[in-house]
Amino acid sequence: MSGAAANERAFDPRLIGGVIAIGIIAFIALWALIALGPDLRSGNDGKGHALSRGAPGFGGIVDLLERAGAEVELRRRPERYGGGDQPLLILTPTHRTQPGEVAELLNAQGGAPTLVILPKWYALPIPNEAEKPGWSGPAMAVPPPLRLLPEARFGAVELGPRGAGGQRVRGEVAGRAIELILPKQVQTIKGDALDTLIAAPGGGALLARAKNADLYILADPDLVDNFAFASRDKARGAALLLDAIGEDANASGFAFDLTLAGFGGGRSLLRFAFVPPFIGITLCVIAAGLLALWQAWMRFGPALRPARAIPVSKAALIANSAELIAQAGRDLDGARAYVANQRGAIARRLHAPAGLDEAETDGWIDRHLPAGREPFSALARRLPLARSPHEFLEDAQALHDIRKDLLRDS
Repeated sequence: MSGAAANERAFDPRLIGGVIAIGIIAFIALWALIALGPDLRSGNDGKGHALSRGAPGFGGIVDLLERAGAEVELRRRPERYGGGDQPLLILTPTHRTQPGEVAELLNAQGGAPTLVILPKWYALPIPNEAEKPGWSGPAMAVPPPLRLLPEARFGAVELGPRGAGGQRVRGEVAGRAIELILPKQVQTIKGDALDTLIAAPGGGALLARAKNADLYILADPDLVDNFAFASRDKARGAALLLDAIGEDANASGFAFDLTLAGFGGGRSLLRFAFVPPFIGITLCVIAAGLLALWQAWMRFGPALRPARAIPVSKAALIANSAELIAQAGRDLDGARAYVANQRGAIARRLHAPAGLDEAETDGWIDRHLPAGREPFSALARRLPLARSPHEFLEDAQALHDIRKDLLRDS
């Protein structure tokens, strides 16, 4: 009995259902993470882009613009110029950015205003100068590659002289007076196809604009990046500078590009399945799958126990005996025995006289039948002569009715 009970509970339906539900949820979550993974990354890696909270990042100015009520967008994929009011696209290339990537974004923008914030120089360690392996040592400043700026858009651009830091610089952009506090080492640019909007004290431009388009270049990123938020005055100058550039370009807001930093999200079919408007189709497919699973689950009830070959009951014994007789083809051979059984039952119940043979007993039973009823003796003679199951059943039922009526009347 204990073994049978253990087999019955070998698979708990609730346990199996929980395993299946967890598997389905994990499967959907896996594909959702694969599709939306680039959009879910925080991006706080300390590099120079709009998601970074490190010193060279631009997370501070993004947060400040949003708090000021400006429309700020973080773009993870290029968008084509659609005409009308467009936000000021802010590109933040790095030293590893390919020139073709910037040109591709500018071509996609068409005539929309764009601000390119050049990366500052980075420290290149001098080989074999560190005191110990793995330690930091002397380094030299490597300027940004100006090939990042397409010559077809900005002309020939060169790095200007490095100005002395710590000074305050005043300029005018879109009719606004802008005051900036320069970092210790200032990066500037110069070019024949550029108009200087804010000049550096030692020459060169801090902010320049292309002569034939709303394309702007900010030479030193430390004027607007998180490094500028070291003081309230620098942060105020950064916000006023971007706001003035947006007004000069007649932009409707600000859009910070993230594709150059490697945070672009591709337009894959898998991603479309988890974003509007196609998320509705995905939810319908998931619901249909769950309904199909539920329907398949409900088709199967508890485990069926094998039935006994011979059920335990008088009715089952009679049914099995009748089936055995029918399969043997001897179903008509029991007519004489059936007649004798009915005759004996009636005679015993009605207390027939002793010593009567079959014919006398049949006659004695006929005398107890009501007038007009078919005699028992006639049925007793005809039943053994039946040639078909139909005739046999008809006469046997008549004998059974006689027995029932006589026994009830008695």
